[in-house]
Amino acid sequence: MGILNTTPDSFYDGGRFDALEQAVTRGKQLWEEGARLIDVGGASSRPGALEVSVEEELRRVIPVIRALHVALPEAVLSVDTWRAEVAAAAAEAGASLINDISAGELDEAMLETVAALGVPYVLMHMQGRPDSMQLAPMYSDVVVEVLDFLIQKVILLRELGVKDILIDPGFGFGKTIEHNFELLRRMGELKTVLQLPVLAGISRKSMIYKTLGSTASEALNGTSALHMVALQQGADILRVHDVKEAVEVRTLFRTLYPE
Repeated sequence: MGILNTTPDSFYDGGRFDALEQAVTRGKQLWEEGARLIDVGGASSRPGALEVSVEEELRRVIPVIRALHVALPEAVLSVDTWRAEVAAAAAEAGASLINDISAGELDEAMLETVAALGVPYVLMHMQGRPDSMQLAPMYSDVVVEVLDFLIQKVILLRELGVKDILIDPGFGFGKTIEHNFELLRRMGELKTVLQLPVLAGISRKSMIYKTLGSTASEALNGTSALHMVALQQGADILRVHDVKEAVEVRTLFRTLYPE
């Protein structure tokens, strides 16, 4: 899954693709490098990010999704949003996957909207909200608590009639560096229990560059190293900024562990 941020303030690529022509060009590049899912987001969810209006989020993502749906008809387009209104508009514009960082916690209409749309849904764990989630995250056992949360949400989604669910542990969303590494070490437990596809979003995140004493722009090598670990722990989808390098990791993984 290639990341396409149409925001001015995302932690790594903010402002680079916030014009329609630049965003579409970037989407095509992600596809050519090997991404088969393109995740379009119009509201930054970095720690401390301020909330944007629904009108602004729609303005940022809908034209991009509509244009990419025409330019890349074979691509799976995803919308990265916690808002039901944006999810519905994106589906109408050509998106076929909803990627919700809040698991329906920030918009009570989201889960019913996903059920009505009949599209696959990425269910992510987050403790708190983006503007405050990193102030003091606490868990007695981060893996058990994330798993319990996901189990309850999956039950609710099944009751609503949602058939296709993917799970995301939510690396960096209300978690310390230690929590993130514990989740990565034991991510296979989530898949074993839930028996659902797992999406891993660790690309260039602070768990990498703070551990290495570097920056997000210098975190590609560390990202690739942890992508291999994520695949070994059962990740089905890697959500990445750097598609070419992630494809190389996947190719080496499949050579080591043929299907």
